[in-house]
Amino acid sequence: MAKLHFKYATMNSGKSLDLMRTVHNYEELGFKVLVIKPLVDTKGADTIESRVGICRVVDLLLDYNDDVINSLKGKLDDVAAIFVDEVQFLSSKQIDDFFLISKATDIPVICYGLRTSFQMKAFEGSNRLLEISDVLEEIQTLCQCGSIARFVGRKHDGEYEEDGPTVVIDGTVDYEYEPLCGKCYLEKVKKIDLDGYQKTLRR
Repeated sequence: MAKLHFKYATMNSGKSLDLMRTVHNYEELGFKVLVIKPLVDTKGADTIESRVGICRVVDLLLDYNDDVINSLKGKLDDVAAIFVDEVQFLSSKQIDDFFLISKATDIPVICYGLRTSFQMKAFEGSNRLLEISDVLEEIQTLCQCGSIARFVGRKHDGEYEEDGPTVVIDGTVDYEYEPLCGKCYLEKVKKIDLDGYQKTLRR
């Protein structure tokens, strides 16, 4: 039985690079794959881009309200695996459809994306994947302090922010994202004095 996979990580962890490496491995062995990304991810238009300069044209762009089953009709002949990048931007219904497809067609669906937003809240697509995926895998990257980064801070004009639109594509309109560990997120984004809390808790 094929599985629905969710490979999640924070920003700058090499998610897209891992996807393209895995796709290349499939194709080098002669297997056919289908690569999908959400339409809302305007970075790279109809391509997936990694920060090391590698890119790949996708086979299908999915809008938030697109019906996945109808979108994939007639496209799965001889497909060995389906890959989905930036999956956090998809709807719960679309994630349910990918789960159904993996079971009905015996084609594995391998999804890559963020677990949480810059506000430490789960994206709709990611939340559903955490609930129903057969396989969960964390791709790790480091915070500037050297600890494992599991959260993302967003800067606007160089300043961390807690409010604003959830979806702002990386590298646009003076926004940038930074992978952070939990401690650095609380200190830098939430502006919490952890040393003060430590002293209070140890009294």
